[in-house]
Amino acid sequence: MMQALPPPAVEAPPPERSVATTDDLRVAAALTEARVHVDSSFRGASIVLYGAVFNPSDQPTDVVVVVRGPDAPVRLVRKVRTLGVWLNSRPVLFEGAPGFYMTASTRPLSDIADFGQLRRLGVGVDHLRIQAPEESRTVTRYGVRDVVVSRLGEDYLDWRRAVIRLREAAALYNTDPQGVSFVDRGLFRAEVELPAVAPVGRYHAEVWLFQDGEPASVSNLTLTVEKVGLERDIYDFAHRQPWTYGVLCVLLAALTGYGASRLFSRRS
Repeated sequence: MMQALPPPAVEAPPPERSVATTDDLRVAAALTEARVHVDSSFRGASIVLYGAVFNPSDQPTDVVVVVRGPDAPVRLVRKVRTLGVWLNSRPVLFEGAPGFYMTASTRPLSDIADFGQLRRLGVGVDHLRIQAPEESRTVTRYGVRDVVVSRLGEDYLDWRRAVIRLREAAALYNTDPQGVSFVDRGLFRAEVELPAVAPVGRYHAEVWLFQDGEPASVSNLTLTVEKVGLERDIYDFAHRQPWTYGVLCVLLAALTGYGASRLFSRRS
C-alpha cells in the first residue's frame, strides 16, 4: 500500500516588526469654555484652546488652529461713477461666508504646507471657501436683482477680497502666524479672540497637526455663542415673529418721535 506523501514544508513567516505609522502621531485639544454668553454688557471674549501632541518619533511637527463661525449671506455694493454722479452698483451676492474666521499656527502657513495642500483643506484666509449662489436661486430684493458671482468674470477676486477686507477691518477675520505656542514638551496653547460683534451660533474649530508638509492628525471642537437674558428674548421673538417685531419697532419709533417733539415744543 502506498503511503501519502507528507505535505510540503512551509517556511515560517518572519517575526513582525513594530513599524511606526501615522496613527501613532496624533493631536488632542480642548477649549477652556464651550459656551459664550452674550448680553448687553458683552465686549468680546478671549478663550484659550489648549492641547497635546503625541509624537513617538520626536520629529518636528506644526500645529494649525482654524476657527470658523456660522455662515451667512453677504451682499456687497460699490460706488460707480455714472454721468458725473456716484451711485451704488448692483449688489453682488455671496451665498455663504463665515461670520468669523481665524487661523493660528506655530509658524507661517506657507512654511508648514504647500499651496495645494492648504487649498484642499481650506486652511487660511487665502483658501477660505466662500459659497457662490446658483443663478436659479437668485432673488430680487427691492426691485434690484443681485449679480450672481458666476457672472463677475475677472472681477470675482476683487469682490472676494472685499469680503475678506471688510471682515478683517471688523476684527472678524484674523491670521496669526505665531498664535500657537508650545508651553512644554508636546503641550501647546492658542487664544481665540471673539470681538463684540461676533455672530451668535455654533462655531467649529479644527486643530491640525502637520509633519513634513502633510496633515497627520486633526481634532474637531465646537463652540457656541448665544444670547442670554432680555437680549435672548428679543432675538428669539424677532426671528419667530418678524412681521410683528417690525410693526412694534415702527410704533415704538413713532411714539418716541412724537414724545420728543412734544417735549421740545414745550421747552420752546
